[in-house]
Amino acid sequence: MLESMKTRLENWTRQSTWVAAGLGGLSLYLIGALLLGIHWSQPPEQASVETILQATQPDNAAPTVGNATVGALIYVTDTLLNKPGGYLSNDVTPPGIWLDNMPNWEFGVLVQTRDLARALRKDLSRSQSQSTEDADLVIAEPALNYDSQKWFPSAESSYGKALIAARRYQNRLATESDNAQFFARADNLRNYLSDVETRLGSLSQRLSASVGQTRFNTDLAGDPAASQSTTALSERQVKTPWLEIDDVFFEARGSAWALLHFLKAVEHDFASVLEDKNARVSLRQVIRELEATQQTLWSPMVLNGSGFGLFANHSLVMASYISRAHAALSDLRALLSQG
Repeated sequence: MLESMKTRLENWTRQSTWVAAGLGGLSLYLIGALLLGIHWSQPPEQASVETILQATQPDNAAPTVGNATVGALIYVTDTLLNKPGGYLSNDVTPPGIWLDNMPNWEFGVLVQTRDLARALRKDLSRSQSQSTEDADLVIAEPALNYDSQKWFPSAESSYGKALIAARRYQNRLATESDNAQFFARADNLRNYLSDVETRLGSLSQRLSASVGQTRFNTDLAGDPAASQSTTALSERQVKTPWLEIDDVFFEARGSAWALLHFLKAVEHDFASVLEDKNARVSLRQVIRELEATQQTLWSPMVLNGSGFGLFANHSLVMASYISRAHAALSDLRALLSQG
């Protein structure tokens, strides 16, 4: 009897040791995953145009027009794929699958890279509407439009394909190849900035909807003969769901981060155009407003206080900077359209 009890006690002790070891290992894993997730959620630092050119321009290459803009596209795409943690939007394992803010930041960056790749393929690399598209940009632009959450085949493989094609295009620009062109003209820049302006306008509206607003329907304003496919209310209530407020915030933050690199590169490549139109200061004002969106967020979460309430509303602060950048872009496009 005593021997049997002693055996059972030893078995129980052995099982308890294994359980304790398992719980301890699980706790260490969860703590490690938490710390790793915090590290992976830190956005990359901004890079100057000089840094971008040093990192992307081929050795002994000529400083041709367009290298900065294409280099910015390459740098941002490469950072998206190779920052700490890599590309996280399609992760299916911890801690990536638990993270929320960084995947939304990545999507904001991705939208801007898609817009610039389309502008390069459609306008910036072509002299006129009937000119031939660049072969490498024909590959890069659709590759960047691959589903951002696809795990297999992975989004990273498609974006890597776009990165390789963009590098080939830049190499041909840097070697002054006849079949690679970048046209720094006012009309080309104006077309690209039109897409940027539309993106910023949408982000501003989505950020402002964090507190809820009653908005008038202005879809057909200014055109008495206009019509639309379905009827719409003259007023409607717009409010971002509570669980999506931080998603919109970090998407806007990522979008502004990427756009800062692109606009600084534009200032470098379109310097003569901007000077001729007396528009450089307007572009710098856009850049300054976007730089304010990258200030450190000291709160552990995105707060959603009312407009004049006791607590901050980080979405409204972000919307303020984005709206001012949007307004400055409108002024810039007006200057570029003047003869």
